[in-house]
Amino acid sequence: MTDRQGEQAASKVVERIRAVQWDGDWSDVFGKAMSRRLLMREYLRRSALWSQAYFAESAWPFFDVTEYMDPESTLPPNTANELEDLLRTRMNGSVKVTCRGAVRLAQLRSSDPTIEGTGLPDLYEPLIRLYERGGEFMEDNAGAIDLTGVSFRPGSLQGNASNTPIVALNNAVLDALDVEGRVTFYASDDRRGPVFRRLFPQEGGQHEEVFSARMGWQPTIRLSAMEADGDCVRIYDQDAARIIEEALHGAPGAADQE
Repeated sequence: MTDRQGEQAASKVVERIRAVQWDGDWSDVFGKAMSRRLLMREYLRRSALWSQAYFAESAWPFFDVTEYMDPESTLPPNTANELEDLLRTRMNGSVKVTCRGAVRLAQLRSSDPTIEGTGLPDLYEPLIRLYERGGEFMEDNAGAIDLTGVSFRPGSLQGNASNTPIVALNNAVLDALDVEGRVTFYASDDRRGPVFRRLFPQEGGQHEEVFSARMGWQPTIRLSAMEADGDCVRIYDQDAARIIEEALHGAPGAADQE
């Protein structure tokens, strides 16, 4: 690979950052709270792995890993200027650091084939997707992460590093997880498909739906019957994501939309 390829890779990330609606509508962002939470948790997992690989534990979770990989690396002047112009917006510090890290890592890995890290999952992709689905996140003084409508503590580096992958970076899966209002997920007692959900819209009432690869979410009366027979269990959102991914994996036209 060449410096030109590195510049092209960095420019693609800059354009993705430029396209983010950093001041999006609150209700729209709130409706994507579930996928954004799972994307953040997946980033925290990957960030823990990268920080261990490059002895950056003290900087976890939001850092520019290229400072530990190759401190002397620099972006091409035009790309660097474009990026810094974007970072002068109202983004908070952690968002700026990770956006800069995403651009620099794309450039570094594409221009230098000897750079290590190819065995690790793409570090910043979950965060870039999170930004694309609703803009920035915030951190409070107690260390909690606020994703507009949902707040949680990141946990420990070691705990995140030991996690299995949280969510597939597949737009169809992410879209299927999001809905306005409160939601609970269910599956058969062996935690296999199909996945059901019970919705509690903000205007009141409730709806029960089942997911299929071809039809998406459809109304159902099966959930209440399965509950009455003790044939289903409530599952976590990451389990619902896994079942949805498995349903979509073999569906025509359901390839990753990356």
